[in-house]
Amino acid sequence: MRNIVVTGCSRGLGEALVRFFGANGERVIGCSRSIDRMETLGAELGGDHDFSSVDVSDDEEVRPWVARIVNRYGPPDLLINNAAVIAPNAPLWEVSRADFDQVIDVNIKGVANVLRYFLPSMIERRKGVVVNFSSGWGRSTSPEVAAYCASKWAIEGLTQSLAQELPEGMAAIAVNPGIIDTEMLQSCFGAGASHYPGASEWIRSAGPFFAGLSAAQNGCSLTVPGAMEE
Repeated sequence: MRNIVVTGCSRGLGEALVRFFGANGERVIGCSRSIDRMETLGAELGGDHDFSSVDVSDDEEVRPWVARIVNRYGPPDLLINNAAVIAPNAPLWEVSRADFDQVIDVNIKGVANVLRYFLPSMIERRKGVVVNFSSGWGRSTSPEVAAYCASKWAIEGLTQSLAQELPEGMAAIAVNPGIIDTEMLQSCFGAGASHYPGASEWIRSAGPFFAGLSAAQNGCSLTVPGAMEE
């Protein structure tokens, strides 16, 4: 049984990943800001899983959470940094400071916070794969989503640099999940989001793809096979 950690797993792609790995006999360790959703997932999946309410943008919440997880279960075998937010569609100069800051705090600093505390135990063991969720908007751009694009371009650079720092036997991989009909996409595309596959369809190919990632892909920028792209 492997330890699979997924951040931002209250809904959408994170929830789909949690359910996939749980159904395939892995121990799933998840977090999100929603206490209710974490309690519900824990009750539904049962078994030796662990779900906690954690705001990844808050270093003081992440640190004790990671310490408890590592002490109880050991280091992750697969760590998936999925938690992310997006600002309301607007030209950059109309995006409020609060909205811009939240995107940076969750999408970049949140990833760094999680890595800061999980990586030492993984490096000591010289084993484990880190997946940082990127986006098509981490490799291209569109108007009215500048903050999100900036955050995901940052994730691409952060991941490639991290890959050069890790010992042999480990991997850091940036993954573009593709365009999926989630609440986040609906906030950008409106009714047009329904033209894209939902998370339940996406996970059919995404689940085995994530399960099969290894040290051989260290430093790669990948896209989920079969995923729709811009």
